[in-house]
Amino acid sequence: MLFQLNTSDDRPIYSQIGDQVKFAVAAGLLGPGELVPSVRELSKRLVVNPNTVARAYRELQGQGVLEPVRGTGLQVAAAAPGLCRDDRREFVRRRLRDALDEARRSNLAHDEIEAILREEWAAGNGRPGGAETKGGGR
Repeated sequence: MLFQLNTSDDRPIYSQIGDQVKFAVAAGLLGPGELVPSVRELSKRLVVNPNTVARAYRELQGQGVLEPVRGTGLQVAAAAPGLCRDDRREFVRRRLRDALDEARRSNLAHDEIEAILREEWAAGNGRPGGAETKGGGR
């Protein structure tokens, strides 16, 4: 599993780590029963203080995403995929809402905003010309 920190993100590092674990679970990259990297391993990989990773993991445990496995580490909880999909959806919804608010403040017309969204969706999916998929994918 690949973790990346965004230094221009206003959110704390532990929050970014937690979101990345949740997004990996939501996308099916981490499934129930799979172990997450140890605190020591992930802190070395990301070059962050182990306490930062430990805090992210504690919060994920509190949210029911991770659970301890005696003598082994932390694993993805059985209920985590549903929780994580809901969290990811809400995270994306907040980000889109912020972008739409900015577009409205910039006096962009509805059709301009929609055209930008379609262009960016197509560019992100590698399909030139605004090709769409039913259901919107992940």
